[in-house]
Amino acid sequence: MSSKQCRKAVFFDMDGVVVDSMPYHFISWFEVLRQHDVRIVPLLIFEMEGAKWGEVIEFAFKQSGISLQSKIMNKVVHEREKIFKKYFKRFIFTGIPEFIKSLKNQGILVGLVTGSASREAQCILPEELYNLFDTVVAGDMVKKAKPNPESYLTAAKNLNVLPKNCMVVENAPYGVKAAKAAKMFCCAVATSLSRENLAEADEIFSNHRELFNYFGQLEY
Repeated sequence: MSSKQCRKAVFFDMDGVVVDSMPYHFISWFEVLRQHDVRIVPLLIFEMEGAKWGEVIEFAFKQSGISLQSKIMNKVVHEREKIFKKYFKRFIFTGIPEFIKSLKNQGILVGLVTGSASREAQCILPEELYNLFDTVVAGDMVKKAKPNPESYLTAAKNLNVLPKNCMVVENAPYGVKAAKAAKMFCCAVATSLSRENLAEADEIFSNHRELFNYFGQLEY
């Protein structure tokens, strides 16, 4: 299946695709977890992008051999959110707003599918950009996070588009797995991980410029 056959809807992951936020996610996770003697490396956070926060916390604690109590879980979630807001500086990847508008001008539906909570997505994205999306599926709107396909299947259902007619733009293995499990064509942009980490995607790009050129719509 080629990309041209499935461009009735294009779904974008948020972190690392629309907004350059992954370094801030790592910093916030690193700072909050070290308060509990849990150490993590960037690769863990980047590879688990799209998972629910609870899964990340459980994995990090287990990897460090430290038991995790529910009250600690809630504290980590709350503190991590505070630290992220403290450090985060918004940077929308160059060309993304214009790219989305170009798709919409061609009658292609666009959606935002993120593992972040809906309130965080609204906080991170400028209102005018957030409102461009025809549907938004956030992590707290589904029961199962990426790599489960539920979020992408929900987005397709919201727009009344068959999964085979949808394209996904991702930057992380969990997201790529979710898109492929949903039977969607997947493009991956290597913004935070190497191309090797994204090998399951149908197309892999080193940067957004290559992605835009692939669509043949925008050049930068």
